[in-house]
Amino acid sequence: MTAAPRAPRRGRRTGRPLALAAAAALLPAVLATSGCAAKADAADPRTELTVLTFAPWGTGSTDRPGMAQLATAIGAEADAQGGVAGHRLRVLTCNEHNTADGAAACAKQAVDAGAIAVVGSYSQYGDAFMPLLENARIPFIGGYGLSNPEFSSPLSYPVSGGTPALIAGSGRQLVAAGCQTVSVIRPDTPAGDTLPGALGGALAPAGVKLTDIRAQEKSTDFTQAAKTAIGSDAPGNCVTAALGPLPTLNLLDSMRRQPHRNTRLFSVIGSFQQSVVDSTGGDAGPLGNAYAVGWFPPEASQVWDPLRAIVRTRAAADATIDTADPGVQTTWVAYQVFLQAVQRIGHGQPVTSHSLRDVLDGGTPIDTGGATPPLNWGLTNMLASPDSPRLVNTSVTFQQVRGGRLVEQQPGFTDVRWVLTGGRPPTG
Repeated sequence: MTAAPRAPRRGRRTGRPLALAAAAALLPAVLATSGCAAKADAADPRTELTVLTFAPWGTGSTDRPGMAQLATAIGAEADAQGGVAGHRLRVLTCNEHNTADGAAACAKQAVDAGAIAVVGSYSQYGDAFMPLLENARIPFIGGYGLSNPEFSSPLSYPVSGGTPALIAGSGRQLVAAGCQTVSVIRPDTPAGDTLPGALGGALAPAGVKLTDIRAQEKSTDFTQAAKTAIGSDAPGNCVTAALGPLPTLNLLDSMRRQPHRNTRLFSVIGSFQQSVVDSTGGDAGPLGNAYAVGWFPPEASQVWDPLRAIVRTRAAADATIDTADPGVQTTWVAYQVFLQAVQRIGHGQPVTSHSLRDVLDGGTPIDTGGATPPLNWGLTNMLASPDSPRLVNTSVTFQQVRGGRLVEQQPGFTDVRWVLTGGRPPTG
């Protein structure tokens, strides 16, 4: 078992202190209603459930250490409350190293450990890890949504629309803001190669021209990308980035050094989060008034109170988690799905990868406490796309930096399903 990483910093906490036993949802509620929260030794150790969460850390590019750290905290809380539906929960973590070999090694660890699910994980190498999980019939619940197998494999249960939904939503946000030309700065990777199509589909009905700009993930100098994106700096020129937090900081520095008056900066949520807004000067920095698209409500939302509570209660003092990080939030939502599915199987009943899949495939929606619309992987909810049928949650949130904070630009979720299926904008 790979030890959980030490995350680099703690995200800003918001909301009043919340006792874990009184948290509205979802983890405490799921454990309580499972019938074993009141008795710490109620679970049968012979029916231990093993799950695994993997993510990269220590790579210097797309690190998401908080995802594994949160998984460990959730496992500790489940153990303290006596398990889930009569079963103890064993949570393993694995460093994916942001490589195909690392992703395959993590999948193999799950297989060797007898895991019944891989939950809340991050990797752009779906072609490397998904076949191993498929061969072992292990469901993949709540990936970050970076690779096509996550949206095509019958054993994948994504909780968000991944990068395709974010970039499609960003396109609609750009159109609504009056952008006439758009440049997307994105990683020169297989995952990055999928982005221009979704963005172009969102922009095309409005006649907005798109320029695709590839960039190296680990680059520290985005001068050429910034120059290309700014171009002639004509009115209505907009830039959207689909990079990790650290590359985005480097991009912002490069853009700051390029003269421009009219070019406006946009971004999908994967490119910046509250910590990046804070570190660049808030409203007075380059992200002041910038727009973002997310899968989930903003970090300040009460939806995340239970997440903040479990981090305060169960995360070790020297292992901090940024609750504003979309990877951490994805892991949280994925574990809510997993825990509720186990509960539906029933107290004391055998929980296997097969019985878990039966519940998830059953078509009964799973409530995530407002973090997403109710999730449903039944056949009638599949996306009408031969490449991404498992992309069942096509909703995003529109956000903006105001007063130095990422807040809702407009309330609730916006469905971009029509963009992802090559349709036309809804009327009325």
